Amino acid sequence: MTLPEPVPPTSLPGGDELAAELMGETASTPVSQISKDETDAEVAASNEVAETLASLQGLIERQANQLKELSEELGHKRESLKNIFDNDTQLGEAEAKVEVMTDEVKVRKSQLQTDPQVTSLKVQIGELNDQKKEMEETLSNHLVNYHQITNSTSFDTSDGDQWDFNIHAKIKARKNRD
Repeated sequence: MTLPEPVPPTSLPGGDELAAELMGETASTPVSQISKDETDAEVAASNEVAETLASLQGLIERQANQLKELSEELGHKRESLKNIFDNDTQLGEAEAKVEVMTDEVKVRKSQLQTDPQVTSLKVQIGELNDQKKEMEETLSNHLVNYHQITNSTSFDTSDGDQWDFNIHAKIKARKNRD
């Protein structure tokens, strides 16, 4: 694709020509010859840009079409792969076995939840968790008091060890004011 050649100006002189006239400079080449050479150079540069642009557009279009074709082929291949897995009888049987086993595991866990030994252990765990929580709160209070007295975040044990601790505040929920 080439652009039509521009029509050279005939009535108005160019900026370079005006500057040369104002400065009183004389060129060895006549003014009409300079503007013809400049026009030819501009046309050649314009044609080169147009050719480059046309080539780039063609390249973009080819690659866009190739990308579209690859995407379609990829979709077909994925669908084929999915169909292989969906239609495989051995895989279907194995998945059915897994589902049966999963159901059996759920049933067995449910049965164990009602076992007296499991129930007893759950109760004991709950009681121990409550004791632990109470012990942590009491220890925390003692450590806060210790920190207020000593301004230290560590304490020495009877066997010569040193334990560090952190002090942190916790906001409790607001009580409803009726």
